[in-house]
Amino acid sequence: MVKPVTEATTPPMALADEPGHLIRRAQQIAVATFHEVHGRHVTPIQYAILRTLYDSPGIDQVTLAQMIALDTSTAADIAARLETKGWIAREVLPRRQRSLSLTPEGKAVLQTLRPGVQAMQATLMGSLEPAEQTEFLRLLRKFVHFQG
Repeated sequence: MVKPVTEATTPPMALADEPGHLIRRAQQIAVATFHEVHGRHVTPIQYAILRTLYDSPGIDQVTLAQMIALDTSTAADIAARLETKGWIAREVLPRRQRSLSLTPEGKAVLQTLRPGVQAMQATLMGSLEPAEQTEFLRLLRKFVHFQG
């Protein structure tokens, strides 16, 4: 359980220094940069799904949702939209689960996104020295895995 912080024990922190605010801003910057590079025909979450299915073809929707940190109903909704676009195929498995895989069109879309993703990463990390980039990513992974 988190102990409440009282004004008497902790000096006020500037909003610009609060971790939650900084994380929200970082997310806004990452999404805006993604859309600047790729336009609006694909979202960062759709990219994450395509990338995950490329790396792990045939996984079920529940596993996909866990791998990209989405709730199962949201993952199912997005998978249905990607199926409608022709980018993924869903095959019904026992127990009403669905196996997911990229279609040739989905693989082609992913291939067109990859150079932009690399450019986007360079833009996002550009203000950091190489050692800082490594440390930043290490700390982000530690933060995300600790929270999950």
